[in-house]
Amino acid sequence: MNTTLNIVWGCLIILMTIGCGAEEKDYIDRMTQEHEGDKPVQNGAADLNQASSVSGQQVVYAEVNGQDITGYLSKPDNAGDSNPGIIVIHEWWGLNDNIRMMADKLAGEGYTALAVDLYNGKVAESPDSAGTYARSVKEEEALDNLTQAYQYLSNEQSADKVGTIGWCFGGGWSLQTALAHPEKIDATVIYYGRLVTDSAELEKLQMPIIGFFGAEDNGIPPETVHEFESALNEAGVKNSIHIYDGAGHAFANPSGTRYVKEAAEDAWQKTVVFLSDNLKQ
Repeated sequence: MNTTLNIVWGCLIILMTIGCGAEEKDYIDRMTQEHEGDKPVQNGAADLNQASSVSGQQVVYAEVNGQDITGYLSKPDNAGDSNPGIIVIHEWWGLNDNIRMMADKLAGEGYTALAVDLYNGKVAESPDSAGTYARSVKEEEALDNLTQAYQYLSNEQSADKVGTIGWCFGGGWSLQTALAHPEKIDATVIYYGRLVTDSAELEKLQMPIIGFFGAEDNGIPPETVHEFESALNEAGVKNSIHIYDGAGHAFANPSGTRYVKEAAEDAWQKTVVFLSDNLKQ
């Protein structure tokens, strides 16, 4: 009997793994379509306000499978030793200069911002290479990476509160980090990342969620966003979900040609207020 049960459970685990893999492949395929012809160039995100001067440096914040992981740490100048922390998760292009710039802008708001690297030093220059790198990310290793990022901010940088933020590929991992550590993460920002619409799974979340999405996004369509919002409400999770007309996928990405100025600026202002309300109070 025990042997039979073990076989059944083994088959179920295999089927679940195949299903998750298929879902991830489908998601990356949709992102490839949304980014067709796109390039990781600097865009209007560079004009977003930076409230104060900052200092940044490369730091080793984790070790995954015996390999040191290097990220970018930015802190406000003339600030105290302890600031709220933010895990900054790159879009599917990787940890490039534009993501470092966004870490600086967040640090300028009074946070210790750690831009993580889920690609182990690789940075994409085309949608094809971005898709390849995104597909190569293993869930267990990524969560280990992000868990150590939290520990680095909490233990090494003395952050008493920690939030997460990510765009596109990083938006999905911002949510996954919150789900993996619901008792540790204090605020989560999602820019059109892969969503979870199962209210039973979302019930574990203990932090507020804010999300930004484009009405013209075929990769993360409004129908899925509405399902996500309904599931959050059913689960009793405090949330604020925004869908922008005239904006498609990657409308606020720090890199790329899909930037939509009005929507991105409004989302940024809402992000700044949300983080202040939940990490500084």
